[in-house]
Amino acid sequence: MPTTGPSVPAAGPAVVMRGITKRFPGVVANDHVDFEASPGEVHALLGENGAGKTTLCQVLSGLYRADEGEISVLGRPAAFGSPRDAIDAGVCMVHQHFHLVGRFTVAENLVLGDRRGAGRRFRIHPDAVDSQVRRLGERYRLPVDPRARVWQLSVGEQQRVEILKALYQDARVLILDEPTAVLTPEEADGLFVTLRDIAGEGRTVIFISHKLNEVKAVSDRVTVLRGGRNVGTVRAKDVTPRSLATLMVGRELEGPRTPARERARGEVLLDISGLWAEGDRGFPALKGVSLQVRAGEVVAVAGVAGNGQRELAETIAGVRPPTKGEVRVGAAVLKGGDPRSAFAAGVRYIPEDRLGTGVSPNLSVAMNLELRSFRRTSFGPLLRLRRMREGAQKAIAEFDIRAAAPETQAAHLSGGNVQKVVIAREFAGDLKVLVAASPTRGLDVAAVAMVHSYLLEAAASGAAVLLLSEDLGEVMALNDRIAVMYEGRLSEVADRGSLEEIAMRMAGGHPEDGQPDREPLEV
Repeated sequence: MPTTGPSVPAAGPAVVMRGITKRFPGVVANDHVDFEASPGEVHALLGENGAGKTTLCQVLSGLYRADEGEISVLGRPAAFGSPRDAIDAGVCMVHQHFHLVGRFTVAENLVLGDRRGAGRRFRIHPDAVDSQVRRLGERYRLPVDPRARVWQLSVGEQQRVEILKALYQDARVLILDEPTAVLTPEEADGLFVTLRDIAGEGRTVIFISHKLNEVKAVSDRVTVLRGGRNVGTVRAKDVTPRSLATLMVGRELEGPRTPARERARGEVLLDISGLWAEGDRGFPALKGVSLQVRAGEVVAVAGVAGNGQRELAETIAGVRPPTKGEVRVGAAVLKGGDPRSAFAAGVRYIPEDRLGTGVSPNLSVAMNLELRSFRRTSFGPLLRLRRMREGAQKAIAEFDIRAAAPETQAAHLSGGNVQKVVIAREFAGDLKVLVAASPTRGLDVAAVAMVHSYLLEAAASGAAVLLLSEDLGEVMALNDRIAVMYEGRLSEVADRGSLEEIAMRMAGGHPEDGQPDREPLEV
């Protein structure tokens, strides 16, 4: 991935954190962590899910207060009582789980809380704000409609809004938690150039990512956390992705346990025919999608967020009613807009927004694991809590869910462990069709390998697996057949495909002539 070249950090650190300790019930998230980042550098922060890197940055950005330790920002002692204090001091964090107001427009979210007009008459001029949003989007290659309501946007588009909001606030220390999770390689390259430019202006960029090649491409230095402790800071040019992965997990990583090419394909289990559906804004999001997935295979659908992948996954799972077309599982025609019909037919769904739709954050891990099957652990209107707890303990052990106890609230888990809860729940019972939407977004390398193994094992056991992902590395590694979604249409499904061809289709080009591919192709 090309960058503009490493920047030269200025003398003296912009951020100094000494002995930072943060405890939660039953968990020490940060254990006397020391961390420094300099002006003019991109500093990557790596670690397994639950290693404490997001918590450390949430302490730096004022969302949490450290139980022990000291912080200084730009040479001044800092004791932030809120994110507002951190923003006023020049620190802004783009969170992996978005902090946006769904009913507000993109422009309204950007100006929300802006106090640069405090102390004088301050009025918002919508046209001026819209123009500024468009200019920022063009400058940083993050286009988004300033007047769109946030709840109407895909997860990828909401990610762009978060990045734009941080840039709008002109932070001197910019923290980005998995900012490229929903970008194509070309868009990621553009963002890396932007980050290098930002660092070249003397700002500090703290870049949290699980994509080790990205860390190598964009960062000057890398700090690795493991088990809540700093296990080392290295120069990016002195390490390899494999050595970074080993430092993160403390051991050599194993590959997927079930190679994709060793599976036999059976009958068609998932048959989608002429599917049309509307998006949240009332416009067609699916335009005549047809697709078949056989037992024992993984069909991967690549595409940039906002091109209909979410609507396709939700329609198959019964969450979104189609306006035309049908979905069959085996011989059964699913009732549109009826999740129970899909579940009864053997459809399991891993949504892209694990906190928003995958779990109920205020419920316990045990409760979330039983959301699909309360009848199994109930006696009439009463829940058998002991049986539920025993089942949760088994799932926690099998899927390596790092929770203090089955009663731990899902909201207290790291993003990766929340995803493990979702996967453990969806893999239970009679699984015939698995729809997985960006199942490894935000996961560390060890968790990614585990999720990939489970997807491949589901196919090996005879399930039909439909993988929808913006991660081209994941798509290329797991697919038996591959297609691309662009503007609600599905390209021809192929047995394989080159990385360049798939990337071009994701951006709307045609591999033969590089022109936009806007006509629907028959599947």
